[in-house]
Amino acid sequence: MQTGPRELITPFRPIPLDVPEGMKPNEFFNSTENLQDLSQNNGLLSNPENLLLYRKALGHSNEFDCSIIFNSSKCILDPLGRPVRRTQLPLPTKNSWNRMNQIMIEYMLEKYPDPEEALILAGEASLDSTWPLTAPGVPSIRMLHNHFIVFNMTQLRDAKLADPDNPNLTDGGQHSLFQAHMRSVYRYFFESLELKILKPVHGDDSQLTLTGYPQGLPSWEIQGGVEILKSPHFWNEYDLILKGFLDFYRTFFTQVSTRNAPISEKAYFPDQIENHLLFDNDFLATAKKVRDICINDAKYANAIRWQPAFKQLIYRNDKNKLIVTISQNSIGNAITELLGVAVKRVPDAEAYEKSEPALIEKLLEVRQRLIDADLGDPIKTPYWD
Repeated sequence: MQTGPRELITPFRPIPLDVPEGMKPNEFFNSTENLQDLSQNNGLLSNPENLLLYRKALGHSNEFDCSIIFNSSKCILDPLGRPVRRTQLPLPTKNSWNRMNQIMIEYMLEKYPDPEEALILAGEASLDSTWPLTAPGVPSIRMLHNHFIVFNMTQLRDAKLADPDNPNLTDGGQHSLFQAHMRSVYRYFFESLELKILKPVHGDDSQLTLTGYPQGLPSWEIQGGVEILKSPHFWNEYDLILKGFLDFYRTFFTQVSTRNAPISEKAYFPDQIENHLLFDNDFLATAKKVRDICINDAKYANAIRWQPAFKQLIYRNDKNKLIVTISQNSIGNAITELLGVAVKRVPDAEAYEKSEPALIEKLLEVRQRLIDADLGDPIKTPYWD
């Protein structure tokens, strides 16, 4: 079978949504009113830490698909002021967040034990205020949330090959700025982090045979498998990967913006930045190239995400190992595309309703596990009690 990214057709039930006059849809999606609608119609569970588990009405997969969001819409009305990554959460909220993530991943692995039959992933995407709200490709809800998705491997094998030049598949090495010009220093910087549970892996050990993705991204095997996810030490290391990415991204684009800029006082790893980045000729030469283009090309400069935007995920590879990877976020791409799955959603209520009962059954089952672990209370909607 030919290796390459797949384009998967996913039907959904059209959502009747009345956007107030004078607002653009992606502006309305950030409003308290819309988040209340999301909870009432698709909410599964909520807890005092403002974490909300909900069904993805416009999902990636009708096999299993849901999200947990830190619903700060009522306590932080400014969409640009809301937490968009784990490192910004209060400690009690982060502890509940990590425990919920562990239970969700454990459930998916238990329900789908064979990597030949199901592709499993759990991923967080940055929703930073890196563009104006009205710019194309801006995520619709600017709040921290995680995706939990299962794809049927038979459907993926039968799906047509996606165009590898699709702009939504730009997180791989063939397009990425980091990978094209700074691959060695990027990896070297990550290797300087002190990790005991996460072991660096490359090439075939991280790629899916079917799609050939991820491409060129730093990846780590989770030593200890699903059981180690119950340890706070794992989640601390998961955060170290994110903090390392944020430091690298901020340092690079700070140098693009301001030649010979000092290290930020908010840096997590100032020693590594000084020793591995600010004395690396390739790193600084690439910053100069980008700076020179920005000075002369307004369109190019406007397209840059000057602030960190990332996607970080846990997924199961072909060898039944849990892998962590992280990537800079490109315009409009979905988290599934890190693994070479480009989802094309099509409105088809009849097709969606055929898979809905089995989907809801699994969502209610995992909800009960979260309730039993004292991680929230159930939400009643028109679709479930």
